[in-house]
Amino acid sequence: MEPLERAQEILDDVTNRVLAEVPAGAVLFDAHTHLGDDIDGMRGRPDELLGIFDRVGIERTFTFCLDEPDREPAFSAANDRTLAYAAADPDRIIPFVRLDLAEGPIEEARRCLDLGARGIKLHPRAQKFSVGDERLDGVFALAVEREVPILIHGGRGLPPIGDHLAALVERYAGVRLIIAHAGIADLGGLAGHFAHVPGVFFDTSVWSVVDLVDLMRQVAPEQILFATDYPYGRMPNSLLLALRAARLSHFDETDVRRMLGETAQGIADGAPLPTLSPAKGPAEITHPLPLARIHAYIGMATPLLWMRVPDVGGGLGLALNAAHEANLDGVADADLIRAALSVAADLWAGIGEIEDRDESERIARPTRQLVHIADVLAVTGANA
Repeated sequence: MEPLERAQEILDDVTNRVLAEVPAGAVLFDAHTHLGDDIDGMRGRPDELLGIFDRVGIERTFTFCLDEPDREPAFSAANDRTLAYAAADPDRIIPFVRLDLAEGPIEEARRCLDLGARGIKLHPRAQKFSVGDERLDGVFALAVEREVPILIHGGRGLPPIGDHLAALVERYAGVRLIIAHAGIADLGGLAGHFAHVPGVFFDTSVWSVVDLVDLMRQVAPEQILFATDYPYGRMPNSLLLALRAARLSHFDETDVRRMLGETAQGIADGAPLPTLSPAKGPAEITHPLPLARIHAYIGMATPLLWMRVPDVGGGLGLALNAAHEANLDGVADADLIRAALSVAADLWAGIGEIEDRDESERIARPTRQLVHIADVLAVTGANA
């Protein structure tokens, strides 16, 4: 088989495995997806997104635009496209208005909310504003007035944001706030401020399962929302990561059901806030050295994968070599880790020779997925 066909075979196998772990009858709700064209070249399309949903059974999603080339003025054109996507499939796509604080954010928010938007998206890194910016007061006040949630980027590229967000939540009682990417920009600070604070949630759209487990040990299970960050995050990776982290954190079936969709569905429908239960995640995990080595080598390779450049540091090769050592025999999912890394290495071998961006992404995407699957399994295999 060609490497791309072998990659798809592995991804299909992992999809079937993770779907078998979803509790029967569970609602699946993706709390973080994008549609449109980002200035970084990433693209999200409704037919692809909904095709993924059909494959795995996701029922609804919060959706907003990317950092679009025509984002000026005020993301108006991109927001209109989001509203049109939602109008074409209103049962599944719940539109959020994306704002730029520098370009009439309140006016654009009111315009889109009046047209059917049901939430607000803020991205302080991309739009280059501080979470301490006083212009956010008007946005939070409007969210409370219109009873819509705010989803804010909480991932890479930010200074610590916990203190500023905590001040906003305190000033605007009743706001429903979703902090994206498990709040890794300031995970400890955000968890310290918001653990067991009703109305504040964190989504699971991160690369590292370690980040998600660390979050789960600090906040209530009812504060965690399953999310992919499509088109950056993909299935089955996002579901594998969330379920393995939940298992490692001793979530029971009720916790898993809430994380996968029941809590987000309640936010979308304006239901009363869930009662918060104690955090459950472990303070530490046991990590056999062979698996720790694989995890470390994958960490070396990951930035190059996202940049679609060759494995000049040799991280993927080292991870593959470590996976084939005899002392990994008997480890749960060892064969799947080996297969994923082997096919990823074959795919990545010629990435530097591909000049066309779309073609290189066609190769890089399944490569990233396979490497990510191997990493999640390496971290959780001896614990889950």
